[in-house]
Amino acid sequence: MSETMRHRGPDDGGEWWDRTEGIALAHRRLAILDLSPEGRQPMISSSGRYVIVFNGEVYNCEGLRNDLNDCSWRGHSDTEVMLQAFESWGIENSLGRFVGMFAFALWDRWERTLYLVRDHLGIKPLYYGWVRGTLIFGSELKVIRAFPGFEPRIDRGSLALLMRHGYIPHPYSIFEEIYKLAPGTILKVTAPDREAKPEEFWSAREVAESGSLFQTSDNPRRATDELERLLIESVRLQMLSDRPLGAFLSGGIDSSTVVALMQSLSGKPIRTFSIGFKEPAYNEAHHAGAVARHLGTDHTELYVTPSQVRSVIQDLPQIYDEPFADSSQIPTCLISKLARRSVTVALSGDGGDELFAGYPRYALTNQWWRLINRVPAGIRGFGARMLEGLSTADRRSVLQRATSMLPAAVQARRPIEQIGRCANMLRQNSLDLLYRSAVSHWQQPEQFVAGGVEHLTALTDPLRSSGLSDPVLRMAYTDLVSYLPDDILTKVDRASMAVGLEVRVPLLDHRVVEFVWTLPMSLRTRAGMQKWLLRQLLYRHVPPHLVERPKMGFGFPIGEWLKGPLREWAEDLLSPVRLKEEGFFDPKIVRQAWHDHLILRRNLSQQLWIILMFQSWHRFFEARSLVEVGAGCE
Repeated sequence: MSETMRHRGPDDGGEWWDRTEGIALAHRRLAILDLSPEGRQPMISSSGRYVIVFNGEVYNCEGLRNDLNDCSWRGHSDTEVMLQAFESWGIENSLGRFVGMFAFALWDRWERTLYLVRDHLGIKPLYYGWVRGTLIFGSELKVIRAFPGFEPRIDRGSLALLMRHGYIPHPYSIFEEIYKLAPGTILKVTAPDREAKPEEFWSAREVAESGSLFQTSDNPRRATDELERLLIESVRLQMLSDRPLGAFLSGGIDSSTVVALMQSLSGKPIRTFSIGFKEPAYNEAHHAGAVARHLGTDHTELYVTPSQVRSVIQDLPQIYDEPFADSSQIPTCLISKLARRSVTVALSGDGGDELFAGYPRYALTNQWWRLINRVPAGIRGFGARMLEGLSTADRRSVLQRATSMLPAAVQARRPIEQIGRCANMLRQNSLDLLYRSAVSHWQQPEQFVAGGVEHLTALTDPLRSSGLSDPVLRMAYTDLVSYLPDDILTKVDRASMAVGLEVRVPLLDHRVVEFVWTLPMSLRTRAGMQKWLLRQLLYRHVPPHLVERPKMGFGFPIGEWLKGPLREWAEDLLSPVRLKEEGFFDPKIVRQAWHDHLILRRNLSQQLWIILMFQSWHRFFEARSLVEVGAGCE
C-alpha cells in the first residue's frame, strides 16, 4: 500500500505497527521542512501517546513552536509541532490554531481512537472505507485498491455525477462504500465502532452566512489594505521551504497577484512557469511573459505539442486514480512536470474565482434567474418543450428574431447548441437547480448511464445548502464547497504530486477566506467587473493593461484535437462494440454525440471528454482485473 504512494513521497518512507491493537500506519515523505531524519514519519509524540502520518504543511509552525516554548524539540519539522500541540492543547483546539493544508491520520494510543482529518478547504485529499471489517484510508484510491481482499464495485450513482459535473463530488468516490472525507472535518473512530460520522471543526457555511450578515463597510481603500495585509502574510508563510520554490503564472488576475506578492517579499527573482499553445484562443503564455518581465521573475515557458498531450493522456488514469474529466488537467500536468525540473514547491493562484465571484457564469445564471422567475412555471415548461422541438434551421430563425431576449453570453458562444441548454434551464424552479443545470455537461446522465441514480450533492441536498440570499454569493458558496475541492484542487494535487511537486495556494488560507466573506458584493463585483477588489490590490504591483483581458481559463483546444491528433485514440475508446460489452453507457447516445461533434453539428468536446476519461480509466484498471464489468445496457 505504501509503495503505491511513492510518487507523492519520493524522498523517504516508513511504517509503524501495533499488532496488539490491530493498527498499521505508513507514510511516503516529500521532504520540504526539516530534511533531516528527525522529520521522518510515522512520528510518535514525546509522551508516546500519539502516532501520526501527515500529508501537507502547517505554515505557521514557527509561531506555534514559540507558543509551545517549554518543550524539548528533536528537530524543526511541522509534524513534530503538530504532535506537541495535540499533547498540550488537545486535538480540536490545535486544529483551531493550524494554518495550512493537511490530511492526516492520528492514532491515540491511550484512548484507542483514530482521527482522520482534512484541512479547512480540502486542499489535500483523504479517502477511507471499510473493507472486510478493516478501516482503510489514504491519500489516493491506489491505497484502497492495494489492500488484500478489496473488491471494487463501480458506484453507478457516482458515475452519473461524473457525467454531469466532470468530477465526482465528495463524499462519494467511483467505488461503492469508499468515501472522500469532507473538507474541514474530523472522522473519529474508536475501535471497533463502524458507525462514526465526520464532524466539522471548521464550517464554510457558517463562515459564509455570518460574513454576509456582518459585512465590512464599502470602503475600497481600507478593504484593499486589509486584503493585502492578509495575503502578504499568507504568501510569506507559504514561501517557507528548505527546498527550491517557484510559482505557476498564467498572467491572469489570481496567479499574477500571488507572484507579485512573492516577488515583493523576495530578494532575488522568483522562478515562474507557464504553458503555451499555438492556438491563439488558448494561449496565455505571452500574457504571462509580459507580467513576468514587469515583475522581474526568472521565467520559463513551454509550448505544448500534440505528442506531449498524447503522452500525458496515457498517464491520466494512473495520475488521477479515479475518473476525472476537467480537460485543463492536461496543461496542469505539463506545467507541474515543467516546474519540477527546477523546484520542489510551487505556489498557485487557485481559489480566486470562488472567493471573489470571478466566474462569468454567476452573472449569466443570475440574469437568467431574474428573467425566468417572472414567468409562471407552466409557461416556462411550454417554452422549454417548444425550444427542444425546434430543428437546427428553426433555432437559427428564432435566434435571429429574438436575440435581444437572450443574455449576451448565450449569444456569444455557439448559440444553436445553447438553445438546448436554455430549454433545460427553463424547467428549473429554484436558483440551486438552475445553477446545477448551468454547470452540467450532460443534463440527464441517468438516460444513458445504466442504473445511474445520482446521489445528493451540495447543489441538490437541502441539508447542505446555504442560507445566503444573494444569488451570486449563493453560487460562489456552492462552488467553494464542491467545485473547488472536488475539481480544481483535485486537479492540481494529483498532477503535482504525480511528479513529487508540492503546490501551495495562498488565496485559500482560511483567514483570507473568512475575511473575503465579510466583503459586500459591491467590492467583489463593480461596474460589471468581476474580482474587483483583488484587481485593485494587483494594480498596486502590475499595470492594468498587462492583466486586463477576457477570462480564458486554463484549458487546451480539446474540441479541435479530438477531430485531429486525438481522433484515433477517441474512436477506439468509443467503439460501439466496446461500449455495449462494458454496459455502462447507451452506445446510441454516445455514438450520436461523437458523430455530431465530428461533422461540426455541435461542439460536444467537454461531454465527450468525460466519457473518454471514464473509458480510458476503465480500460487501464480492467487490464489489472480491478474493475467490474457493468451489467448490459441496450
